[in-house]
Parts: sequence; structure tokens; C-alpha cells
Amino acid sequence: MQQSPVYLPLWPIDRLKRQAPDAAPSPEAPLVLAGRIGNRRLVTAACARAQDLGISAGMPVSKAQAMVPGLRVLPHDPDADAASLERLALWVLQRVSPVVAVDPPDGLVIDSTGAEHLHGGEDALLETLIGRLVMSGVTARAAIADTWGAAHALARYVADPMHLAEVGTAEALLSPLPLAALRLPPATLASLRTLGFVCIGDLLHQPRAPLTRRFGSDLCRRLDQALGHASEPIEPLRPSELVEVRRSFAEPIAAAETIARYIGKLVVQLCAALEERGIGARRLDLLCWRVDAHVQTVRVGLARPQRDPQRLTRLLCEKIETISPGFGIEILSLTAVMVEPLDARQMASSLLEVPAPDLSGLVDVLANRVGARGVYRMAPVPSDVPERSVTRIAALSEPVGAGWPDHWPRPTRLLPRPEPIETLALLPDHPPAWIIWRNIRHKVARADGPERVFGEWWKRDAEMIAVRDYFRIEDEAGERYWVFRAGDGEHAETGSHRWFLHGVFG
Repeated sequence: MQQSPVYLPLWPIDRLKRQAPDAAPSPEAPLVLAGRIGNRRLVTAACARAQDLGISAGMPVSKAQAMVPGLRVLPHDPDADAASLERLALWVLQRVSPVVAVDPPDGLVIDSTGAEHLHGGEDALLETLIGRLVMSGVTARAAIADTWGAAHALARYVADPMHLAEVGTAEALLSPLPLAALRLPPATLASLRTLGFVCIGDLLHQPRAPLTRRFGSDLCRRLDQALGHASEPIEPLRPSELVEVRRSFAEPIAAAETIARYIGKLVVQLCAALEERGIGARRLDLLCWRVDAHVQTVRVGLARPQRDPQRLTRLLCEKIETISPGFGIEILSLTAVMVEPLDARQMASSLLEVPAPDLSGLVDVLANRVGARGVYRMAPVPSDVPERSVTRIAALSEPVGAGWPDHWPRPTRLLPRPEPIETLALLPDHPPAWIIWRNIRHKVARADGPERVFGEWWKRDAEMIAVRDYFRIEDEAGERYWVFRAGDGEHAETGSHRWFLHGVFG
């Protein structure tokens, strides 16, 4: 099990800019937030520009204003920061991972066990999450490590913007980090520095008894948690509005058949609760609390809102093999983390009309095995440029209302990007006599074309006069390809006049 803290170093500033964009200054203008600690008015947060000018949290506001004339100072609202951070955690819970906790005042903790394969692995999951946060105007850094304590430290002092720690390297990675990475109270940090301790490595091999007598148990506990010698369970975020059912066991359970039986009972209870509210589940999380405080998770998604106990039970039971019960599971919790309205509908009579086939069950099974992004269908896009003429949409999306172009045949398989080929064409408007593609020579027996495709000048100036001439060719073995020449064959400004293979006909 690996923990993935996400650190939001500019969270108060980013939240203000997102929620009140009109009140926020331009990115070039330095901005700080101020709050009162006792009778002193101190800087509580500073934007990146202000930090570059030497302003830091904890500095008196008067000193900061003297250092940077024209500095904008706004009041800090910690309660709004906390509420917004919890909303962000709920968003991550619904779309990224079954186990998410708030790490105030500026972080989240994610345990993606059981859902990482749906995103292509833990590193891909975090990379996607950080990308979405950055696109939304939120600065973020993250790390993956064996323990929450180690990952928390790496996210704040090493990640740029991500750091993936190898298993068993926590001690080596933590040793050079400052003492503040251990999440200790400021008074403890000041005392340690007075005694000459600078980094975590200075504490690792010190006798524990004197440290405990002088600083209490927190110091050694934080060290053990960071190194994995002491557990630090995550308390998952579970807002009251989520539909959740749970079952506690007097004796822990571990057998797959027993887990499956109680999953079925929980699903029936959950579906009853969903029906009362007139909603259906789009995403379910099963949390298995083990006796050793570890949480095993199972996440399943649905293409359409559902509250069919049989279907939901089948999807969840298919994941039982991914659950490691350890010494036993003492609590099972089933939560509908994403829901949508679902009204009761009368079944159509087969005597009056033929019911449309329901493919949602098949899509759900495939998507939960290979990931939601691995199940899709293609839809046409109004564009003459081949690589822009199709797009991926959800497998059960409504028709887009556009048809496929039929004035020229299109290849069954379009390559991700055109691949260069060697060839010989007699005249500018003649097809090639032969091609060499991937070091194999093909002699052209038949050809059809050219089909001229013009650039989309309204998207890029470089395509103002760009053209491509496409040919369908067939070699002596009967294989058919789609090739084009970049340019019109006469004027250099229309393209490079190089040849490319762009597709293969079935």
C-alpha cells in the first residue's frame, strides 16, 4: 500500500483567485494575505511573485509593505480555505480514488489502492490529477511513498511537481530533509535546532529514551510513522450527503464466499436507499477495514445510473480477488460516491415494439476491467483533415448528429500520425510507382486519386496555403494503403513535397 499526499503550496492564494477572479490582481502584481495573531498583523500567505521578492509567511505586514511598495494585502479567511479544501477532496473522492482525506491546511492524502489500474497506474493517476489542478489554476505537488509521513515530506521538500519513491528507500530519502518535514510543533522544532539538530538524519540513530523524556512521545512517533515502523491509518472523507451502508462483524471475515455474501446484502440495502431518493449509482466504493487498520478498496463505475442489485453485486464480486483480507475484515462499507437521477420506468412490451439492446452491462464489465478510457467509440467531426475528423466519445453517448463522409473512401485503420515513406511518382498528379514503408518495398499495382485536402487556415496561419494530395494504392499482394504528398508537387510554399503513409484499408 502506497500513500500519495498532494501538496497545495499556494492554496489560500489560488482559492482566492479562483473564487473571486475580479478581486484578485494580475499575476504580475505581488499579493499577500494577512491575519492577526494576538496583537500582531502578520503575513499568512504570499503568492509566488511576492515570495520571489523576499516575502514569506510569518513576516509582519508592515515589513512586507516596506520591502515591496505597492504590495496588495487582502484579509485571510482560513474557514473559507478549509471549506474549499474539503470540496476539492470530495471532487477527488468522486473521480480519482476511493480513499481521500483532508490534510489541513494545504494538502490532501490519497490512497488509490484498488482504483489505480483504472487510471493506468498510480503515477499516471497523480500526473493526471496534477495536470487538472494546474489547468484549474491550482499549484500542486505530489509524491508516492510507502508511508503517509514519508510521502508528506517528499511532496513538500522534494517533488517537482512529482516524486515516486522506490519501496524501502524512505530512510535514505528522508535523511537530508529538514526537521520541519516530520510535522512537529514549532516549539519542538525550535528546541531541536537549539540542540544542534538540523535534518532528519541527525535524529535517526539517536537514543530514543532521552528524546522521549525531553520532547514527549510525538517526536519518536512521527519518526516511526515516516519510516513505516508505526501505522498511520487514513480516515477517509465521507460527507453526510453520500449514500452509505456498512456492516460490522463481531468476528473478522476473510473467505471470499463470505465477503461475496455480505456484499450482496449491502448492495440490497444501498439500492433501497437509492430508490427512496430517486437516484441511481454511477460509481461505487467498497471499503474493507482490516483488523490491522489497513483499508482495502474496490471501486466500480457504471456507464449509466443503476440500482439493480443483481448487476451491482456481480460487478463488485468480480473484484473480490483483488482484496487482501490479511488477518480478517471487521467492517465492510459500501458507498455511492457518484449518483444521478433515475426515475422508475415501465418496461416496454415486446408485443408492441422490439426493445433496444441494453449494452450498458457489457460496457460496465469491460470498463471496470481495463479502465473507463479503454472503452469508447468513434464519432465524426466536421473537418477535412483526416486526423481531426474523428474523436473519442463515451461508449453509450447519444448520437452526435453528424454522419461519416462518403464522397471518398477512408481507411479502416488510421495511423496515430503519418509515417514517412520513400517513393517515386512520375508527375505531380500521378500516384507513386512504388513505396518503401518500414523497410519493406511495395510495388504499386493499382491506384486512385488524387484527393486534395486543404489546410484549415482558420486554425493556424501555417495552414493558409498548405495542401495534401491523397492516393489510395494497392500493391501486388493486394494490400491497400492510404498515402499522401505534403504539397501540390509544384510550389514549395504549399508543403515539403515529402510522402507519407497515413492509413491502411482492411
